[in-house]
Amino acid sequence: MTNSVLMSTETVSINANKWLTNSVKAWFITAVLGQWIFAAYVGLFYGGATLNGDISQWNEVMPHGYVEGDFVGNLAVGVHLLLAFIVLVAGPLQFIGQIRNNAPAFHRLLGRIYIFTAFILSIGGLYMVWTRGTVGAEIGKYSISINAILIMIFASLAVYNAIKRNIKVHRRWAIRLFLVMGGVWFFRISLMLWLMIHQAPVGFDPKTFTGPFLTFLGFAQYGVPLAFAQLYFYAQDSKSTSLKMITAIVVLLLTLATIGGILSATMGMWLPRF
Repeated sequence: MTNSVLMSTETVSINANKWLTNSVKAWFITAVLGQWIFAAYVGLFYGGATLNGDISQWNEVMPHGYVEGDFVGNLAVGVHLLLAFIVLVAGPLQFIGQIRNNAPAFHRLLGRIYIFTAFILSIGGLYMVWTRGTVGAEIGKYSISINAILIMIFASLAVYNAIKRNIKVHRRWAIRLFLVMGGVWFFRISLMLWLMIHQAPVGFDPKTFTGPFLTFLGFAQYGVPLAFAQLYFYAQDSKSTSLKMITAIVVLLLTLATIGGILSATMGMWLPRF
C-alpha cells in the first residue's frame, strides 16, 4: 500500500514537472517566433529605408529617429537598430539545448557577442533617450533608462556566474537578461493586445501618446515578464505539485496572450510596412 502511494505521488510530481517544462517551452517558442517577425520588420523597414538612401523614413515610426545634420546621433540610431536586429535573431539561440550541448564553443561565442551587444544597446538607448527624448510623457525616459540599467546589471551577473561555473544561476540571469532585452517587443505586443481587447485607446491619448496605461506599460514591459520568470523559478525549485501545475496554467494563459499580442502587432503595425 505504501509503495503504491509513493509511486502515485512520484507520478503526479513527474507529470507536474512535465507540465511546467512544456508550458515554458510553448511560451518560449511563441516568443521566439514573435521576435523573429519583429526582427523581419526592423530589417525590412529600417534596413530598406537605409539601403534606399532615405533614412528620413525612420521618422514615420520613430519620431526624431533621423535628425538632419546630426551625424553622430543618426549613426547611434542606425547602430542601435542593427544591433537590435542581431539580438532579436540570434539571442534565442542561446537557450536551445541542442545548440548549447552539441556546439558549446558556438554557444560561448554567441554568448559573448550577445553580452557585448547588450551593453552597446543599453548605452546607445540611454544616449538616444536623453539627447533626443522619447514618445509620450517625460516619465518614459525613466522607464527606458531603468530597462537599460537592468540589462547591464543582468548581463554582468550572467557573465560573473558563468565564470564561476554557477551554471544554474548563470542560466537564470541569462533568462532575465533575455526578458529585459525584449522590453521594446513586450511593449508593442502588449499595447496591441490591449487595443485589440478594447477596440479603442483606453487609458491613454493616442495623439499625445500619454496616459496612465502607457505609464504603467513603460515599467510593466520588463517588470511583468521578470515577475513571471521569478514565479517559474520558484515553482521549479518547489516540491509542491500544486504550485507547479498552477504556474504551468498561468504560463499557458500567458502564451495565449502572447499569441494574441503578436497577431495584433503583426497585422496592425508590422505587416503593413513589410
